Amino acid sequence: MKNYILFIVAILFMGNAQAQSEKYGRTLNLGVGIGYYGYLGQTRPVIALNYEFDVAKNFTLAPFASIFTYRSNYYWGNPNKPNNDPSYRKYSYRATTIPIGVKATYYFDDILNANNKWDFYLAGSVGFAYRKVVWENDYSGSRTAYTDASPLYLDIHIGTEYHLNKDAGLFLDLSSGVSTFGLALHL
Repeated sequence: MKNYILFIVAILFMGNAQAQSEKYGRTLNLGVGIGYYGYLGQTRPVIALNYEFDVAKNFTLAPFASIFTYRSNYYWGNPNKPNNDPSYRKYSYRATTIPIGVKATYYFDDILNANNKWDFYLAGSVGFAYRKVVWENDYSGSRTAYTDASPLYLDIHIGTEYHLNKDAGLFLDLSSGVSTFGLALHL
């Protein structure tokens, strides 16, 4: 893992010195959308943020973070007879998940002969997902049920950006985990 991090840092510093026909980096991407995580079995609203750095021609790396939270219920006792069972309790909890990592993106504009208003890309994300579950009500034990981080978070993306002007654009990023629509700010 240590060698992997050193490799990414080296690429970031070396990439800034290379000449490129179009620069995709120095872009802050702010998006909202939906996220799917296997243990939930359903999608949830998500907010995502990343900042792209040019690494090589048509290739960027972007540290990213996204967040989603949801509230759910847990039943103790017989939920079919809540009024007849004195041990029956309905607890609610809030779960928050924050995926953090690096997104590698390759732009296909040259291959597709796209005009300067459009960018088309394929990307992959790697990192981990921090997760915390907290009991909200009717629970007499510790409020924090658990906190953990997944050992590996992986996601693949395909997307496009439409440039509104030289400083801003709108993007659509479809992926296997977190799909977003948002604003790209070219700094």
